[in-house]
Amino acid sequence: MKVNMKKILWADDEVEHLKSHVLFLREKGYDVTPVTNAEDAISLIREKQYDIILLDEMMPGMDGLEALNIIKEINPSIPIVMITKSEEEDLMDQAIGNKIEDYLTKPVNPSQILSSCKRILDKNKIVKDRITRDYTSEFAEITQLFDESLDMDKWAKIHLKLSERFIDLDEHKDLGLHQTLDDLRMECNHNFVRFIINEYKNWLKNPDRPVLSPDVFKKYVLPELKEGEKVLLLIIDNLRMDQWLVIEPLLYDFVRIERNYHCSILPSATPYSRNSIFSGMMPVEILKKFPKFWDRHSEKDESSWNRYEHELMQNQIKESGIHIQGKCQYLKIITRDDAQLALNNFQGLLNNQLIAMVFNFVDIVAHRRNDSEIIHEIVPDESAYRALTKTWFEHSFLFDIIKTAVKNGFKIVITSDHGSIHVKRGITIYADKHTSTNLRYKFGRNLRAEGKNFVDIKNPDEFGLPSTGINYNYVIATEDTFFVYPTNYHKYLSMFKNSFQHGGISLDEMILPVAILTAK
Repeated sequence: MKVNMKKILWADDEVEHLKSHVLFLREKGYDVTPVTNAEDAISLIREKQYDIILLDEMMPGMDGLEALNIIKEINPSIPIVMITKSEEEDLMDQAIGNKIEDYLTKPVNPSQILSSCKRILDKNKIVKDRITRDYTSEFAEITQLFDESLDMDKWAKIHLKLSERFIDLDEHKDLGLHQTLDDLRMECNHNFVRFIINEYKNWLKNPDRPVLSPDVFKKYVLPELKEGEKVLLLIIDNLRMDQWLVIEPLLYDFVRIERNYHCSILPSATPYSRNSIFSGMMPVEILKKFPKFWDRHSEKDESSWNRYEHELMQNQIKESGIHIQGKCQYLKIITRDDAQLALNNFQGLLNNQLIAMVFNFVDIVAHRRNDSEIIHEIVPDESAYRALTKTWFEHSFLFDIIKTAVKNGFKIVITSDHGSIHVKRGITIYADKHTSTNLRYKFGRNLRAEGKNFVDIKNPDEFGLPSTGINYNYVIATEDTFFVYPTNYHKYLSMFKNSFQHGGISLDEMILPVAILTAK
């Protein structure tokens, strides 16, 4: 007998008539122990370890449902397949409610039993084989695409595939594919940077372009308002595609989800991208039309640039010519108390046709991770960041707000202003004390950086960006790099290496989810 054979305990008073089934399972590599009653099965379970129990529902003496409860008390983790002659729905519900793994109705053939056992016992191996097989073929497909002319739709599909594969590996860390997948993503980002450098300026002049930050509201919100739909716009600051993908299944029970994407403008950071979403304009246009909203592009008070999102959104609606019912509501959620207050007051907002809400939790984690040993311990890597984001969402007031909005007939648009990247390599930058502080992009006068992994924007206007004078330029980091000043270079390199940053050019920062939720 093979040492690693899976052990099956089969309890059925008619097991003598199932010898062909038992032989079939043994031929397929399973160690099967047949018994004719529940009492014997329970005694064996107390003495030995089994991988799965096949349990007849109707047996003399103790029946299957009673035995099921006792078995679960002895070993809550053991998988159980209930087999019965009865097709009564109540019985099925009762068995499933007791957390059985499968429910089969007699007569059963050997292939049915094998299929059920294989699905339960070999699920991990089957999934791992599928991941390895899919990854190998997708790796080849993606690398071949680099020789072709890729458009943004193809890049979005590549980014989606990479995100899905990283999520698959979260549950199968022993496959040994992480480094290979990291290498593939690095190669993808290298090619994506070249794509953005070649295309970005042309997009700003071309109405037939991919959906950029200033196009999001026009494409996904205004048409719904025009049709008279009630819309809840949710912007989860700094939410990456992979983080959305782990959140999405939590919503499947009560909404239909249409997946889309948009591309953040540069820099891929809140002051630029989120203002563009709410205004429908590039930053340089905002400065020209509403100079006070940009605070004269104050280098010292970058956090103040998003104070006027509500006014910018109202202006965009006004310029569209669409008249909405009620007020245009806007709420920014930073703390849990803010979220609870928003939920408590949400019923009073339901008569308004448009509600826009900004949630900052995901972004706060990224920013505070460097300053907090506890957060750094909780979020050591991207996998943990995904898991924390999912846990937060599942227990958040935002989840309750979405449920309430859906019940009250709202169409929900969920997106992000930018993502983030796990930075690894430093770039030396030379700048004066008035230069901005972000590690993935900087603006100021006569900025100069070493190496190749950055874009130097000497004519900000060509990129839709404000400038405050002569020799004013932006530098934007690419791939997984970040800017470090030469003074105490190694100290700050060590401090910020492996941190989550945003503002640069990468798939995770720029290609962002747009999900349209409608009630089932």
